[in-house]
Amino acid sequence: MKEYAFIHEHGQVPDSLRTVPFLESFSDEQLDDVLNSSSYIHCEPEDVIIQEGAVDSRIYILLNGVVDVRKDGKTLATIKRPGEVFGELAVVNDDRRSASVVAAKSTVCLAVDQKFLQDVKPRDEYPAFYAALYEFIARVTAGRLQATSRRLAEVEKELRELKASLGIEASPAPDATPAPAKTTHNGHGGLKKAKSASASKRPPSRKPVAKRPAAKSRRVLAKRKAGRR
Repeated sequence: MKEYAFIHEHGQVPDSLRTVPFLESFSDEQLDDVLNSSSYIHCEPEDVIIQEGAVDSRIYILLNGVVDVRKDGKTLATIKRPGEVFGELAVVNDDRRSASVVAAKSTVCLAVDQKFLQDVKPRDEYPAFYAALYEFIARVTAGRLQATSRRLAEVEKELRELKASLGIEASPAPDATPAPAKTTHNGHGGLKKAKSASASKRPPSRKPVAKRPAAKSRRVLAKRKAGRR
């Protein structure tokens, strides 16, 4: 990956950059300030432009080529339309990057260092400039949320169609409420509860077995019988 400072004369902005949505939000004077804090990045396939977990204060504009957004090594999205922006959340927070961006083929990007931009144009002195910047970031974020919502809806539809083709239906949740006890008439106009299933399955109680007389008692009885003879 090679990086070059973007050098241009004041007021001389290439027409190819004026058509970029991110840049067309600014006036000519504002655009000069943006480009003065920018650099060209030339990438070869598999060059890492943004590293997941790294701190990076730059916003990137795709000028040519294709990049993949990856999380934990898995590709989440592909950016290939010239003028698309990535890494835009660096404007609103200083958190570490939540995903990596990797060149999928030979790619050229414009990197805008928003921290350098803030040094050149402090926020409290140039509210109109940052209002235009934040408005654009909000549009980009909203567009990506809508695209994500549409994709989720498509996945849910595909899942329902797959289940229908396989004859899979959602099974009802088990009813944890115990069944009410049945009641029967007791013959006197009243009601009595039926025995529960667990009670009806209890084994019948056994009658107590009479204990055999002790050995001493048996000897006494034997003597009495002998005396009667």
